Amino acid sequence: MRFRGNFEYGDVIIMILPIWSLWFLSTAGAKSLSAEKVIPFCGIADCNFHGKSLHTVPLGLSDAVLGLDLAFNSIVHIQDVDLKSAVNLRTLLLQSNLIQTIDEHAFDFLGKLEHLDLSWNNLTYLSPSWFRNLSSLQKLNLKGNSYSKLGIFPLFSGLQKLRYLYLGNDKFSSLQTKDFEGISVLEELEIEGQNLKQYSPGSLQSLVRINHIVLNVPVNFILNWILADVKNSVVFLELRNIDHNLESLIRYFKKGPITAQKLVFRDSNFLENDTVPLIEALSGMTQLKELEIIDSRLQGTGHFPNSQHILSNVHIITIRNLKIDSFYLFSDLSSFLYLVENITRLTIENAKVFLVPCELAKRFSSVQYLDFNTNLLQDSFFEHSLCPGSWPKLQTLNVSQNSLTYLGRTAQSVAHLVNLANLDVSQNNLEQMPESCHWPKSLKYLNISGCKVEKLTGCIPDFLEILDASNNLLHDFMVSLPHLQELYLTNNRLKALPDAAFIPHVRFVTIRENSVFVFSEQELEKFVELKLLDARYNSFQCTCGFVSFVQSYPRIYNICIGWPENYICDSPDYVKGDQIGVAQLQLTDCHFSSFVSILCIVIILIVLVSAFLCHKFHVIWYIRMTLAWLKAKRKPRRTHNQAVCYDAFISYSEQDSEWVENIMVQMLEQSNPPFKLCLHKRDFLPGKWIVDNIIDSIEKSSKVLFVLSENFVRSEWCKYELDFSHFRFFDENNDAAILILLESIPTKTIPERFCKLRKLMNTKTYLEWPSDKDQEQLFWFNLKMAIKA
Repeated sequence: MRFRGNFEYGDVIIMILPIWSLWFLSTAGAKSLSAEKVIPFCGIADCNFHGKSLHTVPLGLSDAVLGLDLAFNSIVHIQDVDLKSAVNLRTLLLQSNLIQTIDEHAFDFLGKLEHLDLSWNNLTYLSPSWFRNLSSLQKLNLKGNSYSKLGIFPLFSGLQKLRYLYLGNDKFSSLQTKDFEGISVLEELEIEGQNLKQYSPGSLQSLVRINHIVLNVPVNFILNWILADVKNSVVFLELRNIDHNLESLIRYFKKGPITAQKLVFRDSNFLENDTVPLIEALSGMTQLKELEIIDSRLQGTGHFPNSQHILSNVHIITIRNLKIDSFYLFSDLSSFLYLVENITRLTIENAKVFLVPCELAKRFSSVQYLDFNTNLLQDSFFEHSLCPGSWPKLQTLNVSQNSLTYLGRTAQSVAHLVNLANLDVSQNNLEQMPESCHWPKSLKYLNISGCKVEKLTGCIPDFLEILDASNNLLHDFMVSLPHLQELYLTNNRLKALPDAAFIPHVRFVTIRENSVFVFSEQELEKFVELKLLDARYNSFQCTCGFVSFVQSYPRIYNICIGWPENYICDSPDYVKGDQIGVAQLQLTDCHFSSFVSILCIVIILIVLVSAFLCHKFHVIWYIRMTLAWLKAKRKPRRTHNQAVCYDAFISYSEQDSEWVENIMVQMLEQSNPPFKLCLHKRDFLPGKWIVDNIIDSIEKSSKVLFVLSENFVRSEWCKYELDFSHFRFFDENNDAAILILLESIPTKTIPERFCKLRKLMNTKTYLEWPSDKDQEQLFWFNLKMAIKA
């Protein structure tokens, strides 16, 4: 029994295993297929898989791919075969993934690769084998990984064309002499190493020339050693995160001057006591021409130590986004009087500057370019900062994004600057503009964009060559500027081009993003010197004249910037969104007068044809009949006790009146007893509408006698009487119509409009006037009996 039991259990196992295996294979296959399905396929020159949540390199990469962006995904591993077919790849972006490992031969087939970005991944080890075949590589970014050193063997020895190198991270702690072997020239080198603890002096001496080096390393002996290695090779030196302790750096600058021409401090903190010593130390750098302080912070109250040193070598100073906590306490800058005389370009942006003391402003005797944008200058302080005798060589002044409100005072403040050619007062609140202002005659360029200006006045100097009044509230342009060559009016409320009479010599006009409806050939031809017109993104009204002009004007492609794709119809609605160059308007819009004329002719023809058809087919007769029929139908039904005045109403043609009046009436009215008959000649009320008389007479008669003849069927009134009587008696279920056939009438000769007559003749017995006199007595007898019935 045990053997049998085991055998049965084994049978079950044997039966289950194939099913389980089949399920497992199916599931695995399905997962594999689904994985292949989710991974995008790419066969074009530039493949963008930026932020697509990929976990592997896409399949199907071919030699047609030149650029591959795999940044911001979740790729963990780069395999040998992933990029094997992309042999013509020029750019490979793998930054911000989760890459931990790269196979030794993953990049072996990328001999044409020029740009490789592996930054911000999880690489703890860098292998020289990755780069050994990248002979064309020019730009390499290895920042933001987890390696502490660049490896045992030189990484870059085979990268002869490498010009841009970015390396380091928070864990980067060691730089060795071998690390830069094989590199002699770099355009840009960035070393991120705030935790750099070991540096072998001479590591960077192999570099003959470094155009721009960025150092984010501690301010200690390591920084001094690095500066010592690059002091003769660097052109542009950028130091980041220099925090408070500048003594070591100042001592080095004094001891071993660097040949750099440009020095930048970024993301740094300065104490006011270190400022003047630093400037004195920099005065020994004889080749230094440009000094920048960006995104940094200055602590103090503006009490700087006095200095007699002059930065004779530095001509360009840029201070951008400098945070000064106690800026409102800066009242005396006399310490800088001897430091600024040789400066030619000064930029102080977003540093809460509200005043330049007049005495200091006069010391800037060499400044030609002055940029005070995004500060706190007000009209009165600005006037004081530009006191007479200050900034004598100033040519360009930028005071945009300050707190200026009156353009007249601005003009007065700069009036003494005889060399001023360019003035930017944009993004101030200059809502009101005086009618006239006094400007320096040298002014050629004025920027008042974004100042909420509603109207331009004579305050705008007429000797300007360039005016930028974009982003305002202008509805028109009525200022005479005879020397103007460039006019910028973007994003206003203009509905037409400026008049060429005001700007006769203009060569470039931009009026984009306004409300311009149309412009004509005549308007453009008035601008005799116009070379370029930027009228994109306006609300163009695509009238026939405008569309016809732009589609046939040969110079439109040469003059209009962005033509035709950025010139779109706004109306009429049926072409809204279409390009003006291909818009197809309706005939009624383009030839309205012709359309109206043709329409009138068609209407007249329709009226004439309708009149003809009405006459031919008696349409008017039917209309009149219908109106009368409706009138009769609205009358109430005759009741049995309603008074009857006549025994019969006689309907006959006037051509048959002799027989009716002289024979039939005489016979009936003189009989015994006499019949009372209703005749239209005798019994219709004068002045009453004939249709009403007919209806009333039929209402008051017991019978209606119809004297039928060819004359009868040609009479319209007989037709009315026949229809009214038939309708009335039919409506009352009464058969009171008596037909007297005066002469033989073939049914085919009866007009179609006498449809009721045809019906009566086919359904009712009628009396026929006999041709034999012997039969007349019988006729009269039958007629009298029919009336009495």
